Amino acid sequence: MSDDEAEIRALITGWARSVHRGDLDGVLAGHAEDLVMFDVPPPDEGIRGLAAYRAAWPPFFAWQAQGACFDIESLDITAGTDVAYAYALLRCAMPAELAAHPTLRLRLTFGLRKENGRWLVAHEHHSFPHD
Repeated sequence: MSDDEAEIRALITGWARSVHRGDLDGVLAGHAEDLVMFDVPPPDEGIRGLAAYRAAWPPFFAWQAQGACFDIESLDITAGTDVAYAYALLRCAMPAELAAHPTLRLRLTFGLRKENGRWLVAHEHHSFPHD
C-alpha cells in the first residue's frame, strides 16, 4: 500500500468512525469546501458545498442514535499523484432490517484531490441497491 493509499484509508475510516459517533466536526474534516454529495435521501440533484453537507448530517445522526450500525466492510482505493477514488461497502441499517435483509449494504464512492500535500474528499456518492 502506498503512503497516499494509507492516508486516504485513514481519512475514510476516520470519517466512518465519526459518522457512527455522530461527531459532526469529525465528519466534516478532510472535505473540500466545494464538495458535491449525492446521497440516498433528497435532494436528488445533490448537495453542494460544505455548509449544505454539514446541514445534511443531523437527521442521519438522529436516526442512527436509535440503534443503527455504520460499519465499513470493504474499502478499495486507487490513488494517483493528485486525484484518487475509493469505493466501499458498509453495513448501514437497523438490526431488524439487517436480520430481514442480511446482504443489504450501503455503497459509497469517494472522489479525492490532493491540495497542498493533503487529501480532501471532493465528491461522495451514497446509494443502496434498488429493488
